[in-house]
Amino acid sequence: MTNITAPHFHDETKAREHLEAIRWPEGPFCPHCGSFAATRLEGKKHRAGLIQCNDCREQYTVTVGTVFERSKVPLHKWLLCNHLLCASKKGMSAKQIERMLGVTYKTAWFMCHRIREAMKADETDGPLGGNTPSRIVEADETYVGGKAKNRAWGKIPEKKIVVSLVEREGHVRSFHIANLNAKDIRALIVTNVDRKAHLMTDESSMYKQVGLEMRAHTAVHHGKKQYVRHQGLSHSNTAENFFSIFKRGVIGTYHHMSEAHLARYTAEFDFRYNTRTMTDAERSAVALSRIGGKRLTYRRTDAIAA
Repeated sequence: MTNITAPHFHDETKAREHLEAIRWPEGPFCPHCGSFAATRLEGKKHRAGLIQCNDCREQYTVTVGTVFERSKVPLHKWLLCNHLLCASKKGMSAKQIERMLGVTYKTAWFMCHRIREAMKADETDGPLGGNTPSRIVEADETYVGGKAKNRAWGKIPEKKIVVSLVEREGHVRSFHIANLNAKDIRALIVTNVDRKAHLMTDESSMYKQVGLEMRAHTAVHHGKKQYVRHQGLSHSNTAENFFSIFKRGVIGTYHHMSEAHLARYTAEFDFRYNTRTMTDAERSAVALSRIGGKRLTYRRTDAIAA
């Protein structure tokens, strides 16, 4: 449990020191040239936390090159927003963040999306099913939105497709795809799942072709009320359990996820699932360690991109 009255959630200096300890465990690291040679610039003429690189002579702070760079929002509010998203199992709406942090809705919405961007998995992560003892990966799909009963009038929006690959006793990776067919499913699986893995799916014909490329492929027939086979070893219930939490977030917290930003929402739920054995404080620290290389920018929707 983390005490949200901790100093780094309310004091700017403590917040900066907390972030520096996470991002720079071995001391200041220049984002411009990569040098560890640094001098802290102190005094009234310099803003708090300013550092000068002794090699390239550039000046920087701990937020340079991150989603927090050049933000007008105080750093301690960023840390609290990050913690609230990491600690809330089914997510937290931007309206709730707005009320708790005392910022505008636009600011809260933007902060949440930047933190979700930081939560995305590292590109260096290996394929699923390559390291876990079971080497079993479950694949399943679900749909977001598009229900006729949710609208009193007007056109019913198209359902958005989310496919999740869940490694038993391991991690999950979720993707929003435009079309649900064997070609797209195969491309998704072969680029994210180890060929030596055992693929578990439902009876959909989309998985038959790619199943032949795996070490093994087992399917359960949900249409015939079959959910478990082989003494409880063959099932896709792990993926279904992940979807149950994801859908609670969709229905109970966010209510609507636009197609343009759906990938960030799935990254948020993936991140919390993949760090489920950690404490809230540890999970928040991992999210903060991923903020580098993701510069904060904001463009009005009616502005022309440069």
